[in-house]
Amino acid sequence: MLLPGGLLLAQDDCASAVPITTGTYTVPGINGQAPPTFCIGQTANAAEWYSFTATTDQTIVVSTDLPQNFGLDTRVHVFMGGCSGLSCVTADDDGGSGYLSTATFAASAGTEYHIVFDDRWSPAGFDFAVSAQVPPPPGALTFTPMNLTGSSPQGVVDMNGDYLDDLVIPATNFVSIFFQQPGGGFVQQTLTSPQADHPASWSMTAGDINGDGRNDLMYGGGSGVTFMLQDALGTAFTEQSFSQYVFSQRGNMVDLDNDGHLDAFMCHDVDANVYFSNDGSGTLSFNQGGFGSTCGNYGSIFVDVDNDGDMDCFVAKCGCDPVDLMMINQGNGIWTDVAGLQGFADSHQSWSSAWGDFDNDGDMDVLVGASSSGYHKLMQNDGAGNFTNVTTGSGVDLHTGQSIEWTTHDFDNDGYLDIMGGGKILLGHGDMTFTILGTNNNNGPVGDLNNDGFLDYMNGGNGYMNNGNDNHWLKVATVGTVSNKNGIGARITITSAMGSQIREVRAGDGFSDMSTLNAHFGIGEDTSIDELTIHWPSGITQTILNPPVDTLIVVEESINTGVAEGGAPSLGLFPNPTTGQLFLSAGNGPVRAPAEVINAAGQRVMALQLDGTPVDVSRLQPGVYVLRVLDDQGVMQARFVKE
Repeated sequence: MLLPGGLLLAQDDCASAVPITTGTYTVPGINGQAPPTFCIGQTANAAEWYSFTATTDQTIVVSTDLPQNFGLDTRVHVFMGGCSGLSCVTADDDGGSGYLSTATFAASAGTEYHIVFDDRWSPAGFDFAVSAQVPPPPGALTFTPMNLTGSSPQGVVDMNGDYLDDLVIPATNFVSIFFQQPGGGFVQQTLTSPQADHPASWSMTAGDINGDGRNDLMYGGGSGVTFMLQDALGTAFTEQSFSQYVFSQRGNMVDLDNDGHLDAFMCHDVDANVYFSNDGSGTLSFNQGGFGSTCGNYGSIFVDVDNDGDMDCFVAKCGCDPVDLMMINQGNGIWTDVAGLQGFADSHQSWSSAWGDFDNDGDMDVLVGASSSGYHKLMQNDGAGNFTNVTTGSGVDLHTGQSIEWTTHDFDNDGYLDIMGGGKILLGHGDMTFTILGTNNNNGPVGDLNNDGFLDYMNGGNGYMNNGNDNHWLKVATVGTVSNKNGIGARITITSAMGSQIREVRAGDGFSDMSTLNAHFGIGEDTSIDELTIHWPSGITQTILNPPVDTLIVVEESINTGVAEGGAPSLGLFPNPTTGQLFLSAGNGPVRAPAEVINAAGQRVMALQLDGTPVDVSRLQPGVYVLRVLDDQGVMQARFVKE
């Protein structure tokens, strides 16, 4: 019940929560029922309950940071969902002046939220205010801090296969995951793990090592590397640790030998870099060498530098040997360092680099951000892996901030990549020039924390929620079938009225954190996309015409053949992979019909008449193919790999 002067009564549990709107209210004391879960910190004994329903989509601030509350200590939680299924939206303890609280959240029109104050620190009464933030002007980029976890996540990445970005906090013998809910908010769950031989003190990376559909974790510790493999049910982790000494820095997951299995890489601060080969079952083996031979390795990232369709490796270096590495993948297990030829072999000190197509010309450019050198390097790619230093006059030269973390994303969804580092966001203009955003923005893992298509980021326990604008967007989740399960290493191209953009699926950028595996595009004022093309690590090229916008699409790797799925018998091919002959089975005896073999680009490379004998494919180049058979029951087709 609401009495004159804003005094609230009969709000002692969820069912009796008093509806409120924007305004200032008085709570006489806290003696009601505590919530079933707490969104921040330890438990409390009692609480007071209020409900709020927004009439429009808006950002709401709940605050006890008022002059009349000076000297008090408050704590607030915000929930959504019915009383029997509450989930945390945000919470705050000491985010205001002194020990007062300020909680901010993005409220959706028509959704009921419960605002709950507990007695963790005091049962005394206080005043609180509810207000709505003024929306930013069109196209603006602003963020609202929101306490989400109370501690510092090292990952913003999907951990349960629903393609929503979750918050990942690794500990020595468990992993705390805040699972993003489809309707908004997070539900925290603790997954047990063995005691990690090497905790994630320097970096964490995520990817599906064993191909079971659940992402696993790699910890970069001060003396070695530990892998935590999530079970298929998502209930616990098992450990693979290695005894070799590694002073870990940035770690990555990538298919180094392009066999369809996700391998891993770790920078070694005081020796040559190391990598871990995956045998296909999720069992890893330690290797060292082939990726530089000296110390000072800090920020590795895998990117297709020369547009030849495979991943190359760049290592930003610092300390004992600050000469960066640019290792070009020759496709035969040999990686050749060309940093000296391309202007990267100098004494510039950096812990990470931001790689993206800053001018939307179809190749990857790079900002090598300073950690202590006092200057940054913006390098433009000509498409063949040749670079020109274009720092002067780019706006990057005006940025005096330095940091160990440098990443790139399109935060304002205008279709041009921005750069985060040195305490600021540099807004990209699509022509290798940037404007420094006036607000302070310190790096952390990046992802979409409320599934609205605008990228947010974590720093400490706070989520910095992107307030968005009117620009449009697309998110793409890649699912490999021939390639690794995450599609890590895939390059995605979209074309809309504003032109073409590219993204690559990467596990491990910046220096220490793990950001989303979903590829994200802003398309500005464009309301449609003409074409989306994925170049998979396997060599398969897949095109989708007129994909939807302002949504997430999940794309499973396949070969476009123009053949609709039908009722023809299934076609079996063995052995697969093969080096020479293919035996065919169709469930109804020997196959005798016209057939053709199609390569990953959709081109016919063989035409033949099947006569019930094996097919000789020994003359084909190694790669992925489709055998397509036309018989009187329809079209049959099956993939095979030629080794």
